[in-house]
Amino acid sequence: MAIVKMKKLRVIAMADLRDELLRQLQRLGCVEIREPADAGEEWDGLLERESSRLAEAKAALADVSNTLTAVKKYADIREGMFAPRQEVTHSQLLDSGAADRARAASDQVARLLQTVSQLQSEENRLLAKQASLRPWKALDMPLELTGTAHTVFLPGVLPAAADMGALRQNLSETASELLEISGDKQQRYCLLLCHRADEERALEVLRQRGFSAVSFQDSSTPAENLRRLEGELEENRRRQTEAFEALRSSGADWNTLRLYADRLRSDTALEAGNENLLTDGTILFFEGWAPADRMDAVGGLLDRFGCAWEAQDPDADEYPEVPVRLRNNWFSRPLNMVTDMYALPVYGSLDPNPLMAPFFILFYGIMMADMGYGLLMVAMGLFLWRKKVRGTMDYMGGLLVLCGISTFIVGALTGGFFGDFLSQLAKLIDPSSTFALPYLFTPLTDTMAILIGSLVLGFIQILTGMVISFVKKVRDGHLADGIWEEGTWWVIFLGGGLAVLGIGSVAGYPVVLILGLLMLVVGSGRNAKGFGKVTSVFGAVYNGVTGYFSDIMSYSRLMALMLSGSIIASVFNQLGAVTGNVIAFVIISALGNALNFALNLLGCYVHDLRLQCLEFFNRFYESGGRPFRPLAYQTNYVDIKEED
Repeated sequence: MAIVKMKKLRVIAMADLRDELLRQLQRLGCVEIREPADAGEEWDGLLERESSRLAEAKAALADVSNTLTAVKKYADIREGMFAPRQEVTHSQLLDSGAADRARAASDQVARLLQTVSQLQSEENRLLAKQASLRPWKALDMPLELTGTAHTVFLPGVLPAAADMGALRQNLSETASELLEISGDKQQRYCLLLCHRADEERALEVLRQRGFSAVSFQDSSTPAENLRRLEGELEENRRRQTEAFEALRSSGADWNTLRLYADRLRSDTALEAGNENLLTDGTILFFEGWAPADRMDAVGGLLDRFGCAWEAQDPDADEYPEVPVRLRNNWFSRPLNMVTDMYALPVYGSLDPNPLMAPFFILFYGIMMADMGYGLLMVAMGLFLWRKKVRGTMDYMGGLLVLCGISTFIVGALTGGFFGDFLSQLAKLIDPSSTFALPYLFTPLTDTMAILIGSLVLGFIQILTGMVISFVKKVRDGHLADGIWEEGTWWVIFLGGGLAVLGIGSVAGYPVVLILGLLMLVVGSGRNAKGFGKVTSVFGAVYNGVTGYFSDIMSYSRLMALMLSGSIIASVFNQLGAVTGNVIAFVIISALGNALNFALNLLGCYVHDLRLQCLEFFNRFYESGGRPFRPLAYQTNYVDIKEED
């Protein structure tokens, strides 16, 4: 339950062993290779950055990812949120034959997608062409015919509101005729027949009424063109159907493609590590980090490849650069979800998870406080555990189980099972029933006691944070800081408590409290000079009193969320009971409690997280660590198992 101790590696190897060495380091999965810029200035003039195929690997991974998306869509593959992961060996993952088959399948899908895209674009073009010709279907005249030696044939459109009678009357002074071919709500489709000598005069009259000439690139009549377009559309759709059928059949390659995607994902990680190497063509050099407890395996591998290497403990001034890996047991490990969301601790500091876990789990149970909700949380967590989810979801599963147990226990103390569901149900079945679950206290009747208990728990957590801070200062050789900062406030808290209880006073004066205040005055001004001693005292008093008071009052949210959750559940139960029907009661209560559960599930997590990050962590936590990212196999779809 601590931050894993790291060793700083410096390795020199033969360049011709690069690929195999990196692959074996990736298989080992516990060495992080550093950026060349941090490798030391003495090497800059001798070695150059190793070339890699990172861009090529990323492009290939993007292509196969697009292929998987297409196969899942067209082959209608349904896996659900928690699809089982296939177990494969290292040899199967790196099998060149499987990679070739997957690459061929991916290329085939890519070609089919390109074909579908082209066919769909062509279909849209044909449909647009068809739509433009359909209003002219009744025009029994080749579209390429624009007139004779003395006559002009000019198709065009007019607004639907145009008065055709008035137009024809205005055109009567010219040697022309306006024929209406068809019309719709927006336009009239017309053909102007006009003597060439009167073309300009006729067009001038028509333009005043919104006439716009139309040109065609086709030959033959509109009806003949429409028949041709219909045939082309049928052929286009037939070819699309064939392409879609081929895409649907590509579902047979689903597992092969997923294995290949994970192979490429691992290759991408390897090439990213390859970019961090320095070489002169004969040797290669890199620095890195490895867990101290894995150095036997790392050293054995490097010796097997004939590498020259050394491993050292990092210096204190290197701690900000050292990657952080947390090692926790089953109880505190789920709290990695909180730590990862906030920030990792700096290397060389404290792992907050074991210190935070009891408080986080207890506070969550207090805020949720319902046996029914606790059982649901445990069931959800066990479901995630059974599905063998990874990463954040894995942490979430463990956290749901632990917080669910805490919620159930506190719910048993308050007598809550989906609020007062059982009591209301008993009254519906038997109006004279007085059934109620036993309880030690309830949010509705013991609100003040719960509030005081919440503040006391908050005070205990703040004191715990102060103790941790004091121990750290003593460990780092700053005993005086610990005494004048945390120690002063312990004396003040003790003196205040004794004064309230009327204990320890001399001649009516609270001696311990006065001693604490004197320590505050002396300690706050010990590093100040002149008038700064006065301002530092006032600042210490104001910041200390308001800070501790506001921090402790923040824990009133434990009572507030317990009370609000209980009231909301009871309200929905009462709404269901008003119907007087058991089935209606169960439905309304289930819907209301489901909403209440969902809101509290998130709300309690957010408020609990706030208490840990703001009221607890600020006492001792040194954030800013960067995660340990070793060169390792990175898979989304398969699990790597050892060879048989």
